[in-house]
Amino acid sequence: MIIKVVIDTNVFISSFFGGNPRKIIDLWKTGEIYWCLSNAIIDEYIEVLRRMGLQNEDEISELLSLFAEGKFILFTTKTPRLNVVDDDPDDNKFIECAVALKAQYIITGDIHLKRIKKYMNIAIVSPKDFLKNIEAM
Repeated sequence: MIIKVVIDTNVFISSFFGGNPRKIIDLWKTGEIYWCLSNAIIDEYIEVLRRMGLQNEDEISELLSLFAEGKFILFTTKTPRLNVVDDDPDDNKFIECAVALKAQYIITGDIHLKRIKKYMNIAIVSPKDFLKNIEAM
């Protein structure tokens, strides 16, 4: 069974520093999970990396080519317009991507998303809870 996940920006950025977010990225690198992406999510990743000081276009190009390689990645250019996260509408892009690609999980540290817990059949969980769920399979 393919496990499809959407990874919120905070988890993606945290993965550079280790811990549970890094373990999730390692699961992706080994093909144990598939990373679901959309243009809006990639744009946010890049925007946050630039704010953090990753100004080097070569580094950003390398990241984009890794995503474009498509290894264990699912990508959508069409997402439904949803209004699920009232208190932070910018977070809707993660739910929209998950719905479009039929992901089972959104992995996040964001309080606005975690408060929802589940949308349709998509579990919205912390990195720690995701790893617990995977171990139980």
